[in-house]
Amino acid sequence: MTPSLLELAKDVTLALVESGNLSSDDMYDTLHKTHATLVALQAQEASGTATNRPVAQMAPVNWHKSITKPTVACLECGAPFKQLSLRHLRLHDLDGRSYRIKYGIPGDTTARRREVVQETRPWEKTLTFRSAQGRHGHAAAEPESEALCEATEEPVVAASTRPRRQRQTTPQKQTARKKSRQT
Repeated sequence: MTPSLLELAKDVTLALVESGNLSSDDMYDTLHKTHATLVALQAQEASGTATNRPVAQMAPVNWHKSITKPTVACLECGAPFKQLSLRHLRLHDLDGRSYRIKYGIPGDTTARRREVVQETRPWEKTLTFRSAQGRHGHAAAEPESEALCEATEEPVVAASTRPRRQRQTTPQKQTARKKSRQT
């Protein structure tokens, strides 16, 4: 015996309540809407005609908000990542191109980010880079008198450009070498 439409609507609504996707306050309205939808579907099936109902469109997602300085949030599930990987996108049956198309993300974001980094050259602004340039005899980005340490605002002293002196060998190593030569 097949269950009635009312029993089917009751089972669907009860499953939604038990799974936590529906509050008990909304249960009555959902039960009526589900029953009405099932009655309409049964009438369409009996008459052999199907009417196309417009699919509810998703509200456009602002993908800019999903990208913050430390993380990138997946627009499908909301999980934060340092980088959104293809492995994760495959969990949602997507690839990089279909993900960008689905959420309206332009395809040239990586290229644009690369251009900005090349223009700003942030690595040249670090103290480590400037002091290494001075040690290796390259022209510093700024003269020594104007270069300031960002943390203490004191002048940065460039290292000497002469080659380093070789370390002296300890007496224990010298005797060990002599013994190895004799054998």
